[in-house]
Amino acid sequence: MAVKTVQYKQHTFSISYEILNPSSHIDMIFLHGWGSHKNLMKHAFAAHLKQFRHIYIDMPGFGNSTCNMTLTTDDYATIIESFLSMIEADKTIVLGHSFGGKVASLLNPDLLVLVGSAGILVPKPLKIRLKIALFKLLKISGLTSLRRFFVAPDAQGLSQPMYETFKQVVNEDFTDKFRAFKGKALLCFGHQDTATPLWTAYKIAELIPESNVVEFDGDHYFFLEQGASVAKEIEKSVLKSLEH
Repeated sequence: MAVKTVQYKQHTFSISYEILNPSSHIDMIFLHGWGSHKNLMKHAFAAHLKQFRHIYIDMPGFGNSTCNMTLTTDDYATIIESFLSMIEADKTIVLGHSFGGKVASLLNPDLLVLVGSAGILVPKPLKIRLKIALFKLLKISGLTSLRRFFVAPDAQGLSQPMYETFKQVVNEDFTDKFRAFKGKALLCFGHQDTATPLWTAYKIAELIPESNVVEFDGDHYFFLEQGASVAKEIEKSVLKSLEH
């Protein structure tokens, strides 16, 4: 594990990262999802794709990377962009899971690999909508001390800057951002994923002309057990891009 310091908007971010296969000449960046860390991505992919130089990053506020200000997804992309420049990494292939998929798309790599990516708004279940309505009613009544019973699992235990960041990024519609992406994209999604359902992959594919959807059995974290299969699809996509 190594750490680089990035300055952004008069704040200092310590970015923790790890590089595997350092002698390889083609870079592949791995970005984890919300509430996760680089070791999860490393667990899934370290044993595969050894022809690439793997760069695993803890994004600001997660794992061993710091964050003491509220960020937007665009801020995350700018910070990661600065970090990649510092370590002289190319954005040949960027793989992002969930929230990391949104950040990855803003980096405009040659090949964008979206694994269960967020970015398409999914209607909230009735139970969640009722919970939100009840909390708003309690807020009007001044009973904000009950807030902890209504906080989403992904927002629990967060520092104040990270909680404010969560509120900024959780319900973003990335339709226009995906439409603006002009590179090639591989979309890997799970059949049983309820966080980023399979239908959202096909919605993204409609927005990115040079994209391909591959379906996998499993939920939002299907890639942890099927890293080898995802790796094969990435290799196929890279070979196909070389043919053009």
